[in-house]
This record gives sequence, structure tokens and C-alpha cells, in this order.
Amino acid sequence: MSTKAVVNLSTGLEDAERVTVAFLMAVGAAEQGRQTMMFLSKEAVRLAVPGVAVATACDGCPPLPELLDRYERAGGRYMACPICVNAKKLDSGTLIAGAEVGGTVPLWQWIGDEGATTFSF
Repeated sequence: MSTKAVVNLSTGLEDAERVTVAFLMAVGAAEQGRQTMMFLSKEAVRLAVPGVAVATACDGCPPLPELLDRYERAGGRYMACPICVNAKKLDSGTLIAGAEVGGTVPLWQWIGDEGATTFSF
């Protein structure tokens, strides 16, 4: 059985509830000791920029900064799609802790032969 988890997120703050659910899933995996990678594409790459993920999606939802902090403390990592980062003219040198720019080949290399449990949002 795989001990890795990949959470694929393509939505940004235009759908803060979806982002929150994706982070809850990633935090849960990371806090259970799974090696966890969030693959950010499309608008989600903006979440890897410091100061962007500041929303609270709904009454009773945990604030995104709290979820990002928990994810980082649990060892969670991010891989931001390089095409999306470039298309949005983001500075890849100033991403949040645990984030790197990487596409499909680095993601498959990280997954390796054991595979990974995946979720897409």
C-alpha cells in the first residue's frame, strides 16, 4: 500500500470552499504521516505566493492560513505547474515554504514506483 498522497488542486480563491476541502484532505494525509504533495495548477498556483491564501470559505470553516500552517508543520509540500506559473507571471523564486515549481515529470518522479493515493479538486 502506498504511503504517499497527491492532492491535485486547480481552483484558486474564486472557489474558497473547494480550496478549503482540498487543504483539509492534504492536512489530514500529512498529519497522519503520509508523504503529501499538493499539485497546484491553473488558478491554484497563486496559492503558493506568500500572502494570497488568506480566505475563510464559510462560517465554521478553518481559515486558510491555519490550514497552510498545519500542512507545513506536518511536512506537506507543493508542486506548482511551471506553465501556469509562467502564464500568470508569478515569481517562482518567492513561493511559500515547501513549494517548488515542477511539472508532470517531477511529480511522477516524486510518486515513484510505489504509487500514491490521489484526490482532485
